[in-house]
Amino acid sequence: MPDLIAIGYDDTTTALEAMDEVGKLAQDLVIQPDAVAAVVRNADGKFRTITNQHEVGAGATWGMFWGLLMGIIFFMPIFGMAIGAAFGALGGKLAKDSISKDFQDQVREAMQPGTSALFMIVEQMTTDKALDGLSKFGGNVIKTSLSEEAEAEIQAHLHGEG
Repeated sequence: MPDLIAIGYDDTTTALEAMDEVGKLAQDLVIQPDAVAAVVRNADGKFRTITNQHEVGAGATWGMFWGLLMGIIFFMPIFGMAIGAAFGALGGKLAKDSISKDFQDQVREAMQPGTSALFMIVEQMTTDKALDGLSKFGGNVIKTSLSEEAEAEIQAHLHGEG
């Protein structure tokens, strides 16, 4: 069962540095993430999402997923509407069934203007080594688990099967 992990930071740059470290940890097989994104909320309250996906096809769908997730957490229905009915329906299901209200509330609280957060969907990790690599950045860890059903539905939508 994959985990959805958010690590909140009190500035707009640390999440990007931590994302680079996750890339190194992934190369060393310490963390096996399905997807990683840094979300920056500038002083004006506007969001910017930077993902680790570089391939056009996969990157576009994971980009839509991160947009959908931010829409669910921050009550921005425009994200769901902008990416189509299939992803909009998935967003409703995720918001209702898969992503705990507590997780959503904690992320909302952490993502104040002038902050950033690292988001990861992680299948497996060597926790002690991952903590060693990421502890230098500090931050507030928020975690929830996705059900196998929710993960399968997300994967199906991301790969055009949903």
